[in-house]
Amino acid sequence: MNPVKIIIKRDDFIFAKRLLWKMRNKETRFDEKKFMKEGKDYLIDYAEKNVGPLDPSKRAFLKGLLIGIGVIAVASAVPLINSLNPEEVTLKKFPWMIIVNSDGVPIEASKIPVNDPEILLFEYPMLGDITFLINMGDENNNPVEIPPTNVLIPQTGKTYYFPGGVGPHKSIVAYSAICQHLGCTPPEIHFYPPQYFKPGGVVPDFLPPSAYQAAISVGAKSVIHCDCHGSTYDPWHGAAVITGPTVRPLPYVQLYWDPNTDYLYAISMNTNAPPIMDHTSDLEGAAYLDSYNENTECPKFLLSKGKKPTDCYTKIQDYGNPFQGE
Repeated sequence: MNPVKIIIKRDDFIFAKRLLWKMRNKETRFDEKKFMKEGKDYLIDYAEKNVGPLDPSKRAFLKGLLIGIGVIAVASAVPLINSLNPEEVTLKKFPWMIIVNSDGVPIEASKIPVNDPEILLFEYPMLGDITFLINMGDENNNPVEIPPTNVLIPQTGKTYYFPGGVGPHKSIVAYSAICQHLGCTPPEIHFYPPQYFKPGGVVPDFLPPSAYQAAISVGAKSVIHCDCHGSTYDPWHGAAVITGPTVRPLPYVQLYWDPNTDYLYAISMNTNAPPIMDHTSDLEGAAYLDSYNENTECPKFLLSKGKKPTDCYTKIQDYGNPFQGE
C-alpha cells in the first residue's frame, strides 16, 4: 500500500523539517524518555526553545501532529513528517553558497579532519537536501586526492562526469546523505573510514562481508553504506554504486575552494546525474534555505577573509559519531 500524502501549509512543513533537524542534532538531541513521560508539554517546550517562538498556528500544528502519532518515540514521527507533501518551489539556477559553522563563521578546508567519523552535514540546494562533507584520506589519515571519474548509473546504463575532490589536497567531497534506494538518512547511512574498513580492522556489524569484498574489488578503501537495506557507495569514485539494492549513485554537490581564504562553497549539482531521492529535479524542493536571497538568487561571490556572510550560506551540522560505543 502506498503511503498517504498529507497536504499542509508550506510554513508548517518548513517548521516540521526544522524541528526534525533539531531533534536529530547531537547538540539539541530530543529526549525520547522525557517525551514518553511528559508528552505534549515536553514537545511544545522543546520546539519553543529550539525552533520557536511558537505562534498559535504552530502550537495547533504540533497538537495535530501528536494526534497523528500519539505519545511515542520521536523516531516514529519521522515517516509522518516525511509524508507531508507541500507544493514545491523551483530554483532558476543553482545558488552559490558558502559553507559556515553553527556560528555563521566560514569553515576552512585545511581544518576539516581527515577521515572524520563524525557525520558532518550541510543542506544544498534547498531545505532538507542534506549532504555529507568528507575529507578523504588513507588508513594513516593522510589526505588523498580524489580524481575525476565517469560514474555509471546502473538503472539506465548511462554515465556522468564527477570532477573529483577539492581543497588543498583535492581530498574534500560532498555527496547526498539521502540513500538512493528508499531515502534512509543519517545515522542509518554514513561514511565508514579506512580504520573501520581495512583488513584486520574492527569492521562494524552493519557492514556485510559482501559489501567489504565488493569495495575491495573496485579499489575502495572506505565506503558510504546504508544500514537500512545494505546499499553501498564508493566515495573514492563519485559515490558510484558498489552493492544494491540501490540502482542509482548518490548525487554529488560541486564544491569550490578559494585558496586565498581556504573557504569552501557549494555551487552546483550535475543535472546528468540522478536527482536527490524523491526529487524530479535537484532544482525543485520543499522550500528555499533560510539564507537564500530570492532577489539576487545567490550568484557567485568570494567572501573576504575574516568576514561573516549575511545571506547565501549553508551551515554545517554535526550528527555525531555512529561508531561510538562499539
